[in-house]
Amino acid sequence: MASSSSSKTSILFTFVSILLFLPVVFSLPKNETTFRPLQELKKLKRIRNHLNKINKPPVKTIHSPDGDLIDCIPSHHQPAFDHPKLKGQKPLEPPLERPKEDDKYSIDETIETFQLWTQSNESCPEGTIPIRRTTETDVLRATSLKRFGRKIIKPVRRDTSSGGHEHAVAFVNGDQYYGAKASINVWTPVVTDPYEFSLSQLWVISGSFGNDLNTVEAGWQVSPELYGDGYPRFFTYWTTDAYQTTGCYNLLCSGFVQTNNRIAIGAAISPRSSYKAKQFDIGIMIWKDPKHGHWWLQFGSGLLIGYWPSFLFSHLQRHASMVQFGGEIVNTRSNGYHTSTQMGSGHFADEGFGKASYFRNLKVVDWDNSLLPLTNLHLLADHPNCYDLKAGKNNVWGNYIYYGGPGRNGRCQ
Repeated sequence: MASSSSSKTSILFTFVSILLFLPVVFSLPKNETTFRPLQELKKLKRIRNHLNKINKPPVKTIHSPDGDLIDCIPSHHQPAFDHPKLKGQKPLEPPLERPKEDDKYSIDETIETFQLWTQSNESCPEGTIPIRRTTETDVLRATSLKRFGRKIIKPVRRDTSSGGHEHAVAFVNGDQYYGAKASINVWTPVVTDPYEFSLSQLWVISGSFGNDLNTVEAGWQVSPELYGDGYPRFFTYWTTDAYQTTGCYNLLCSGFVQTNNRIAIGAAISPRSSYKAKQFDIGIMIWKDPKHGHWWLQFGSGLLIGYWPSFLFSHLQRHASMVQFGGEIVNTRSNGYHTSTQMGSGHFADEGFGKASYFRNLKVVDWDNSLLPLTNLHLLADHPNCYDLKAGKNNVWGNYIYYGGPGRNGRCQ
């Protein structure tokens, strides 16, 4: 009996030991997190491979006061040159001719806005460009690696069904446009949900509003998901298929070719405007080089940033059919009601200078590479009780708009 009891005890001890050391996965419900650790490892591996692709080896790294790392990358190693049509090439020389402008409305009375990272008094050497380094944390904030760096919902204005995106924009259409220019007032609007954003930009658009939509875009945006903070940042965007599979923000894919070593696309803007205090704006111009057909981007008083190669596009290989100026926000209704995310300064257009946000010196580029004041300007606010706009014209600002709003309020639910 003693032998039998000892044997049973030994068997019981062995069985308990096996239970104790069995992998946790056997205790998990079917189809739950059984393979989650493996999936997470695979996801991290994909993210790191992607980061190795877009974060090129720098010759120098600059630490920005806001925590960004700005890498100085040899210009011919930037992400654009991963594109099959650009492999082995170098950035083009700037076009000899820029759009001709009537000086009547070109006076710039406000201080030009710069970027936080330059406050370190460091700069990128000639032959390199500054690129904001993308981190694992940046990518993990996105809904997926596939959508990282891309707009999720089609945001360009066609009608009032905006799929969560709300706009207050001025636009011209019905002609052939070869570019646009404006000075954009810079603020720090509050974004109340991590998956919402607030931006102010120029859109240069061609094609229908179906899957063939082409756009190039530039301005400033506050996007906690993309950047991890609430700073307004200088940004660019492009697409050739209505934001579905082509294009991206900034230099997060092969597309835009940067030629400038002083401006980091995606970096925070400083200084910024304050309510009833000093106002700051950035000058932005996009235009099509008549000789080679590429779409060039200029920042401030004549600082060329780079260009979108013509071959990226279908309709924009010829010209644009619409130009828009204004603000856009995303309204997720995450709490069951309209967001309190602000557009512009967070104040309505009627409040005017120093309170409402503005665009001034609005112009378009015509077939003759001339900058012209706007004619037949249209205004559109999707939800005027939440965000609105008004237009005007004077001898100092030329064509201008005030726009913006607080989002949720007594009239905006």
